[in-house]
Amino acid sequence: MSTRIRVGVVGAGANTREMHIPRLQAIDGVEVVSVCNRSHASGARVAAEFGIPEVLPTWRAVVESDVDAVVIGTWPYLHEPVTVAALQAGKHVLCEARMARDAAEARRMLAASRAHPELVAQIVPSPMTLRVDRTIQRLLAEGVAGDLLVVEARVSTGFLDRDAPLHWRQDAALSGRNIMSMGIWYEAMMRWVGTARRVSAMGRTFVPRRRDASGALRDALVPEHVDVTAELHCGAQLHLQVSAVTGLCGGSEVYLCGADGTIRYDGGDDTVWAGRRGDGALAEVAVRPDEARSWRVEDEFVGAIRGEEEIVLTPFTVGLQYMEFTDAVGRSLAAGCVVPVEPA
Repeated sequence: MSTRIRVGVVGAGANTREMHIPRLQAIDGVEVVSVCNRSHASGARVAAEFGIPEVLPTWRAVVESDVDAVVIGTWPYLHEPVTVAALQAGKHVLCEARMARDAAEARRMLAASRAHPELVAQIVPSPMTLRVDRTIQRLLAEGVAGDLLVVEARVSTGFLDRDAPLHWRQDAALSGRNIMSMGIWYEAMMRWVGTARRVSAMGRTFVPRRRDASGALRDALVPEHVDVTAELHCGAQLHLQVSAVTGLCGGSEVYLCGADGTIRYDGGDDTVWAGRRGDGALAEVAVRPDEARSWRVEDEFVGAIRGEEEIVLTPFTVGLQYMEFTDAVGRSLAAGCVVPVEPA
């Protein structure tokens, strides 16, 4: 195809406005030509802000328009129908994370992608650990930890806010089985240690009903605190805690504990620490310039469309893997027992 790429946007959320639209517009030969948002007025504001020539009334209008690619920045409830329709219409797809509401939707998205291998299909990747991923991979490959035994991960966003309105992430109809940032962190750790074989989960919702934007009381069905224990295919055991109620308990961190040493990722300042048996304490590990990776989602998407590179972060196959983990956590929460994670 021509190096000129016309892009339509469905859903101009914060990440789409802050990252996708301006970064796509900065690439030579790429034009963002249309946008559809939740209302015409909000779409018109985005169009005016970024000089987008056309505001379309529905996502189907974007998919059916004269574009080469569709960027999906909606909440997860629309990811599957828009993705499938766009691929069937011959459009490349860049879809915001989380991939879908559940694994069944993710499988349909992957099937649509495989039915059109000539088209690029990409999920926006988990961004937090991009700079350090290769450093942690190197340390594990060099045997700094030895045989990996335990992965201990904790993600905390502070104290419980009882008066906050219902967030879309707490609305299962919009977000599905996604729980806070659990899937994002699991995706990041998959880059280091691979996938889970089976899981056991316990979670709580401390404010079961919250007011939505209209002021109506709605059920908040997504846990505000979850503990997940998992057996990883690599043989290690994972404990992942994601919480919106653990104030003053520190920020986000991951410990990779092995027979001979420990590696720590500090999410607060994006640093890596390591130590071996006999060391008095962990020491910070420098991230080498050749290892440091930064956000280049839009460049990778366009580069793949132009045949210059392949999608590394994140293909639909990986998106399905974290959705299957999310589904397994949901089944375990409901059943109160250990459940398998379905293979991708």
